[in-house]
Amino acid sequence: MGAPTGSERLVSVMPAVPADPTVLHPMPGQPRVVLLKPLVTSPLIEVGEYSYYDDPDDATAFETRNVLYHYGPEKLVIGKFCALGTGVRFIMNGANHRMDGPSTFPFPIMGGSWAEHMDLITGLPVRGDTVVGNDVWFGHGVTVMPGVRIGHGAVIASGSVVVDDVPDYGIAGGNPARLIRRRYDDADVARLLELAWWDWPAEHITEHIRTIMSGSVDALRAAAP
Repeated sequence: MGAPTGSERLVSVMPAVPADPTVLHPMPGQPRVVLLKPLVTSPLIEVGEYSYYDDPDDATAFETRNVLYHYGPEKLVIGKFCALGTGVRFIMNGANHRMDGPSTFPFPIMGGSWAEHMDLITGLPVRGDTVVGNDVWFGHGVTVMPGVRIGHGAVIASGSVVVDDVPDYGIAGGNPARLIRRRYDDADVARLLELAWWDWPAEHITEHIRTIMSGSVDALRAAAP
């Protein structure tokens, strides 16, 4: 019997394989890019799968160089599939100083008898956890202030200082950052939040990468599991 031809020929198709969320450096030969979930060790920082940080100058020092004044108990929470450009920094509540008296200087932390007044430091008001949603893109050199909540699908322009919350699918920029526009209208934002593609199984995401990256909301709904 001869070899099969045409429609009779068996075609081997490789199964779709998701990217590995547990590797530290997802891009071969590019140590400047790190996945944050396998990197972070602090119990005060929570990061979802595939969120990454890009920095040519030791990206693995993210916890100490990019999350500042973090003494707790407030947490930094970053969702899945977030892209953090070089120099993105999160200022946490520990950076706060009193402003209700003549001096803002934190005398008690200097020691000596001054430490007897530590209540003046520990009693400062805090803004709570800093929370970043899923699928958020931070441009180069963004600074995020304490207690800010950044919604799913948001984009933060390079050099911005984020002092207030950013809505889902909002584009914000400036110092202080202001909402420039939203990527979708209210109806489509509601549909996107309902679809929550970032919670799909990795295998299903793998099958629909092109729709997730460049399709319409209707196409995304059609692709939903």
